[in-house]
Amino acid sequence: MELKINLPQHSNFTGAHPAQPRAVGEGLLTVVSGPSGKTRLQGLRQAGSTKLVFPQTHTAKLEAIIVNTAGGITGGDDFTLEATVKSGASLTLTTQAAERAYRAQTGETGHVRTKLTVDADACMHWLPQELILFDHCALRRRLEVDLQGNARFLMVEPVVFGRTAMAEKLNSVWFRDRIRITRHNRPIYIDGMDLTGNAAAHMARTAITNGAGAMASLVLVGADAVSQLGIIREMLPKTAGASLIADDVMVVRHLAADGFELRRALVPILDHLTNNSLPISWRL
Repeated sequence: MELKINLPQHSNFTGAHPAQPRAVGEGLLTVVSGPSGKTRLQGLRQAGSTKLVFPQTHTAKLEAIIVNTAGGITGGDDFTLEATVKSGASLTLTTQAAERAYRAQTGETGHVRTKLTVDADACMHWLPQELILFDHCALRRRLEVDLQGNARFLMVEPVVFGRTAMAEKLNSVWFRDRIRITRHNRPIYIDGMDLTGNAAAHMARTAITNGAGAMASLVLVGADAVSQLGIIREMLPKTAGASLIADDVMVVRHLAADGFELRRALVPILDHLTNNSLPISWRL
């Protein structure tokens, strides 16, 4: 007798058999400024486990929420997203909830690749919610941003190293993260993180994160970066710092005990930098 079981394509299935389902998602988005000045869609493609939802904002800006219908990322999953903001348009991209990098099978790695293009006189806010790393996850992630002229760009990338409330520790992980922001193809911000093996022991070191359970990188590219520096420094806790790496580029590095403390500090800062237009999904 032959028994066949058809498993749903869900990325957090981690059964013992080495052949597990894969989640694949693709998103392609282009926005332009309409005749009335309101940002509207010019092109949209979504496939697989990636969906884009557009809530009503009652403003001239457009907001898009990225939904991973697979429920998380594990080894073998592959997600890509490309978004372009044309001159005069304004787009905010966020996620429905925190993303989760689940346990992966040995030898399998999940991939997430995002490419953002912002034309001159355009604005983009890249505001995904937290990425939560689970023990035995394997994830390679890359964010590439190309800015033109006086484009304004705000980015936050929060990462949580296991759920503190569940007493989770990252005893064995593989995480490689790369961020590259360019203007006219010349780099203005390059960042990276490699975590391999016992991340909990590594991050417990004083010179690394001193036991922090969460961190965030925030970058503001715009003419107001200089004027915002002092304001943001006043809003930051002692475990965070802000600096100008160019006249129009401000960088914030933020450590926190856990995801809750990180979010509690980030929300007022993001509210301020977005002129109180932080996506509603951040508040749920």
